[in-house]
Amino acid sequence: MVGGAGTLEVQPGATVLDQMRARAGGTLDAAFGPLQQKQVLDYLRTVSDVPWSYLSPSMTIEPGMRTGKFRLGGDQLLTDASGMSHISMEDYAVALLDEAEHPVHLHKRFTVVTKPRC
Repeated sequence: MVGGAGTLEVQPGATVLDQMRARAGGTLDAAFGPLQQKQVLDYLRTVSDVPWSYLSPSMTIEPGMRTGKFRLGGDQLLTDASGMSHISMEDYAVALLDEAEHPVHLHKRFTVVTKPRC
């Protein structure tokens, strides 16, 4: 399953979605995509009889170059040294296909971010 970055934690117990809610004055429309993605992730976390994985992208995902240089994480939003959270669609696709071919995040959500250049 692929989702968005809204359910990733920016600090313990606080998600990107929580920040969005606070900026919106405390409420978000029930049809808001990140809220629906949270419901899907919450549901998947109750499923144990079917293998699943849930991939959340970085905050910014856009067309770019396939570098093959990215790092994986769990429930926390990953950033680089400058605080940026970015992944190209091409590297995101590689991370997704790697998981499909060689699952290591069964019954878990994971995320991906571009590795900084040295």
